[in-house]
Parts: sequence; C-alpha cells; structure tokens
Amino acid sequence: MKRFFITGGAGFIGSSMADRLLAQGHAVTAYDNLSTGQSRFLELARKSENFQFVHGDLRDQETLRDAMAGHETVFHFAANADVRFGLQHPDRDLQNNTVGTFNVVEAMRLCGARTIAFSSTGSVYGDAKVFPTPEDAAFPIQTSLYAASKLAGEGLIQAYAAGFGIRAFIFRFVSILGERYSHGHVFDFYRKLLDNPNEIEVLGNGRQRKSYLHITDCLDAIQTAMELAQGDVNVFNLGRDDYCEVDDSLNVICNELGLQPKRLYTGGERGWIGDSPFILLDATRIKSLGWSSKLSIPESVRRTLRYLRENQWLMESRH
Repeated sequence: MKRFFITGGAGFIGSSMADRLLAQGHAVTAYDNLSTGQSRFLELARKSENFQFVHGDLRDQETLRDAMAGHETVFHFAANADVRFGLQHPDRDLQNNTVGTFNVVEAMRLCGARTIAFSSTGSVYGDAKVFPTPEDAAFPIQTSLYAASKLAGEGLIQAYAAGFGIRAFIFRFVSILGERYSHGHVFDFYRKLLDNPNEIEVLGNGRQRKSYLHITDCLDAIQTAMELAQGDVNVFNLGRDDYCEVDDSLNVICNELGLQPKRLYTGGERGWIGDSPFILLDATRIKSLGWSSKLSIPESVRRTLRYLRENQWLMESRH
C-alpha cells in the first residue's frame, strides 16, 4: 500500500483521484481549504479507513508540511481555477498557484516526498502557432495570469527536480469534464438557462474552438504516465484529437434540455481577455504509452450536464 497526498483533494479532479486510489488499496490524505472544494465530494472517500482529510491552505507552510509528512507521492491539483476573473484579483493566481506550488515542493523537500504530479494547463501555449500543439512548442507571450502562474509553477517544479532529485510529472490539460465538475462553460451555460431558458449570453462569437477530456480519461492518462514514463521530468499534454466550437457544445446542452434559446453574442474571437480562441493539444506522447481517450466530447458534455441536473445543490453553492 502506497501513501498519496492530494492538494485540492476535495475538488473535482482531486476527489476523483482520491476515490480511485482508495479503490486500488492505497492510503490517501486529501488537503483542501474548501474555498472551492466540496466536502460532499469526499463522502465515498470518508468510508475508507485509509483516508484522511486535512483542512488546510497551501499558504500555511507549517500545516502543509506536517500533513505531508510520511507520504511518498504528491498530486498537486489545488489552484485558483477561475481563469476568466483573474484580472479582477491580480494576486490570486500568484498566491494560490505559484506561491502555493513553491510551498508544495518545499514541503516535499523537507518531508522527503519523492514524486509530484502537477496539473498544469494547455493555456500555457497561449495563442499557439502549431495545431495540434506539441509539448515542445515554443511558449508565446502569456496573455492570462492563470496560465502565467501555472507556467511559473512548472518552472519551480523542474528546478526542484534538478536540484533536489524530486521526480516530476507535469500534465498540461485541456478543459476537463465529467462528474463533480463545478466550474466552466457547461456549468455557466446551464446556470444561465436555469435563470432564463429563453435567452442566453454567449461570451465571444461562439466559434471559439476548444478540446475537452472526460475525468475518467484524464485519470487514466495520469496513472498511465506515472506507471510507464521513464524520465525524471515528464511533461505530457492530456487531450483528445478533436475539438468543438462553443456553439456546438451549447447545441448539445440545449438538445439535452429541450430548449432553443435566443443566443446573444458579446462579439470578438475571445470570450474574455486572456481566453485562447483555439486549444488543441498533441497527445502523441501519452498515447505512445498505450493510453487513448474513450469518451467523445459530446458524450462528456452530456454526462457533465446530467450530473449537474442531478446535483442541484452544487449549482446553488456557486451562486
């Protein structure tokens, strides 16, 4: 039995990974300040004697270090993920994402944890010039505070790997969908349609092209990489080979709900400042290890929406 430490352990991805690891017979400590994570996501995990929850903040170095002691591997999923509102709180991405990541790797150094899996983002490629975008693509000028903070986190992890012998797995995600999803375009569209089923605002022109990945495919990819990759610093894009336009995703949602609202576009190719109008990642590297995605983007959108419809408490908690 291995001992895993998960930051953001009450969040969408963190709690899903916790359930998976516990089911595989491992011990898990979830660390979360519950600012966006949900205690209800941990209901299954709490039934296991191998699970522990620590209410703590990444900025609290002493609590983080004490909680991490004795763990071999760290899944670092905690982050400020409200990309769209980064400019309203310029220090939030820095403190939660960059400083938080420094605190995690420093705690690892002090505690002797040897392996980290880090949730980065495909947004670090900015307005990429090559599609699908490979891991070795040149980084452009950063246009969002979120992506900049994640890129800084990657750099810190790589430097700690080189300096202190920590083994690193850096995963650059497309947007992840599925059960326990609690922010993003499906959530926003569904909430808007609950408020007014006859009319909906669409940020941008509706033609932004995005790739998405279901949570089960995401977790499969992470575990595949960590079991089979050989390097000391391993960087993987996680995504599908296809994409959909924002309007296409809204079509799936409206069809599922039986609605035909009037669409009001805010205009422009971007939904907000820093939004990347086209994200399509080259996943050849992870696929070379035998991984492949199983759920299509439309099916992932449908499953996400069905989960939200069955869990109205989550919609209410985010108002």
